[in-house]
Amino acid sequence: MPQAVIIGPPGSGKSTIGKALAKSLGVGFLDSDNLVEKKRGKKISEIFIDEGEENFRELEFVVLQSALLDPVAILSLGGGAPIATRAQDLLKSSGSAIVFLDVSLATAAPRVGFNRDRPLLLGNPRAQWQALYDVRRPIYEELATMTIKVDGMKVDEVVTVIRKSVIHEKH
Repeated sequence: MPQAVIIGPPGSGKSTIGKALAKSLGVGFLDSDNLVEKKRGKKISEIFIDEGEENFRELEFVVLQSALLDPVAILSLGGGAPIATRAQDLLKSSGSAIVFLDVSLATAAPRVGFNRDRPLLLGNPRAQWQALYDVRRPIYEELATMTIKVDGMKVDEVVTVIRKSVIHEKH
């Protein structure tokens, strides 16, 4: 059971915050997207194209199951990783603190740089991001043991809030 699982939409800072939090705690950092790419030996966008979203989600779930076994790491999940009911059940039963990084499209857009390999944001990326977020947000909110509105916050500020509110509760 990781000390904290970081969830949220693309551009919320999950990987950046997760790495900084792990470093500040002196623990490992796991990123589900990186673990999927490492396991398959190709980028997520290539997995989507070559194998389809269903196969990607299956691999993502296997990675989630494994990552949740790490007793001390900080785990950052891809935006869609906690959406399937079985992933939600797994997260709820994990005992880990689940931190939802809430972000506006205005803040996320420059971070995501909508021109990168994001298979679910093809076409009109801003509209796609908003549509995905509108669907996923209630799930993020239900799973979260803590929600942080990250607009206008610096990385170290978010890390401090998490450490004070989540990590110290566990010790």
